[in-house]
Formats: sequence, structure tokens, C-alpha cells
Amino acid sequence: MRVCGIEIKSNEAIICLMDMDDGLLQIPDCRQTRFQLVKDNVAENVRKFQFTFRKLAEDYRIDCLVIKERMQKGKFAGGAVGFKMEAALQLIDTVDTQLLSGSKQKEILKRNPVPIEFSSTGLKGFQEPAFTIAYAYLMGQEYGVE
Repeated sequence: MRVCGIEIKSNEAIICLMDMDDGLLQIPDCRQTRFQLVKDNVAENVRKFQFTFRKLAEDYRIDCLVIKERMQKGKFAGGAVGFKMEAALQLIDTVDTQLLSGSKQKEILKRNPVPIEFSSTGLKGFQEPAFTIAYAYLMGQEYGVE
């Protein structure tokens, strides 16, 4: 199964691709690690953002987009643009989209810690949350954590 872990920060979606095949994890190379939604009040820009992700999912044969869930209220609540990006991703009909909460992620990682140091993955530092969300989702699927 190939997933795309996504962390949405401000007007940017940061991604990390990850494969799991027979219990073996791989991090395939990807042509782009960040996607921006500039001028979110223009419908064409939102469509372009959505099309870019649809094309990414098609080109890399992604089975699931996994988005790090953000709080809707409170001190650490996500912004309006981020929720607009999240909705655009959820509406892509060619790929499954899942949200994974921080508490569920922590529960999964407690049972299945990341087996390697992030620095040895070859990814950029800003991709660590996307990497972690992809890993947690795959472990949850593999070991049936609900």
C-alpha cells in the first residue's frame, strides 16, 4: 500500500510518500515535497491545487492521502485556508482520503515506534510530521489499531 502523509501548515501542504509491502517500509522519491495554495479566494487556484494532488496520486499510484488532523477550535486551531485545502483533498474522487488525529497517532506510535532515526531517511527536516503521519497510518492499518 502506498500512502501520502500530509501536514497542512498555513497555505502549504507538506508531503511524504511511503510504501508498505510485506511489512517492509520504503520511502519513494517524489518530484515535489510542498504544494501551496496561493490566493485561496480564487476558485481556479483551488481547482489547480486539487488537480495537482489528483495528478500526484495518479502518477505515483497512491492508495490513500493521510492528512494530519487539526483542531477546529482553541489555541492550536487550524486556519481557514488550511481547512479549504483539506476539503479540496477530501473531494478528490480517485483516491481515498483519511484524517488521523494527534491522539490516535500517539497511540499507534506508542505501540509501534519508528524503527529508524528520521535523519537517516534522506528527507528534509520540514517533512518529519508528514513522514510520521504516513508511518502511523500504515502501522495502524497493518496492526489493526482502530
